[in-house]
Amino acid sequence: MGETCPVAPTDEINTDDREADGADRPRGGSPGSGRPPTHPLGVGGPARMPRWLPRAVVLVLALYACFQLGSWAFHQLIGLLINILIAFFVALAMEPAVGRMAARGMRRGLATFLVFLALMIATVGFVVLLGSMLAGQIVDMVEQFPKYLDSVINWVNHSFHTELSRVEVQDSLLHSDWLQKYVQNSATGVLDVSATVLGGLFRLLTIFLFAFYFAADGPRLRRTICSVLPPARQAEVLRAWEIAVDKTGGYLYSRGLMALISGIAHYVLLQILGVPYAPALAVWVGLVSQFIPTIGTYLAGALPMLLAFTVNPWYAVWVLGFVVIYQQVERTLNMVSPGETYRELAAMMAEASPEDRGKLLAALGDGPRPARDRPRSSTPLPKPRRDPFRPVVVESC
Repeated sequence: MGETCPVAPTDEINTDDREADGADRPRGGSPGSGRPPTHPLGVGGPARMPRWLPRAVVLVLALYACFQLGSWAFHQLIGLLINILIAFFVALAMEPAVGRMAARGMRRGLATFLVFLALMIATVGFVVLLGSMLAGQIVDMVEQFPKYLDSVINWVNHSFHTELSRVEVQDSLLHSDWLQKYVQNSATGVLDVSATVLGGLFRLLTIFLFAFYFAADGPRLRRTICSVLPPARQAEVLRAWEIAVDKTGGYLYSRGLMALISGIAHYVLLQILGVPYAPALAVWVGLVSQFIPTIGTYLAGALPMLLAFTVNPWYAVWVLGFVVIYQQVERTLNMVSPGETYRELAAMMAEASPEDRGKLLAALGDGPRPARDRPRSSTPLPKPRRDPFRPVVVESC
């Protein structure tokens, strides 16, 4: 009767014991488990900055600073870059003549100098002819100004019944406020004009210097550029370069020949009509009509028409008719501008099939060819540079 039976533990007692034990030790595992304690809400302690974030911020700031520096340098050097680009095209235009003279045994430096000298003589002659024409017209206007003023005053007095005289008009003009302000502004603008002229001369000198280097050391420049390319690409780059030289030189020489023919034809017409400064006007018409696309013909014909109108109004009509007829004859003789040819070729290429495009390009000389049919470049291929970081393997005998 006095014996006691053991009572099995229930879930409630176990739950209370676990809660009591859990109140004394932190959550996150047993004391000997080695796991770090966790926050009651499951978040691991105070938030820490990722290790990659400072480096990413520094990298972004460095890239932004490099972009700003590059943009500033580009805007500062854009004038020089444009001058170098112009010099490169001038060198391409001179390359055929320099190459022919060098092929006959002349040094490329001397050949480039002679071509430059001829180009400078032609440019100076053109400027002198136009300058003499403009100066002569200004002198004639100054000398004839009193007669023009008398005719205007007589017309005003006869039309409006006034009694103006040339002396009164001259005094009012000389003592006017706007004339004095104009003279003062012109005096202050002399320095600006001088700076502009000096800047233009420096720009021309820069273009001539780079163009002379590009033309004189053309083969060496091409070898230097191609030496950094893979050997498989060097032949294609040299071939593309020589095609650009041939096309550019051919275009400029053909335009020059057409300008000469146009100038001679217009000189004969102006000389027959008795228009003053016929040589200068003929040079103007020939160069402007051939080297300025689309509007060059009309811009070139405007100046001869204006001077012909001063001689006889009907002479201006004759000049206009001759300009239009000559343009049509030029088109009939297939002396069209390259822009029109390129547009027609682009339309044909857009409508043709891939096979026809390949045949057309092969016929033009710019299509894919077999290796045995490709022309050899006149510039020798440079030796590829050895990678300095590539170890040299020496085979033992």
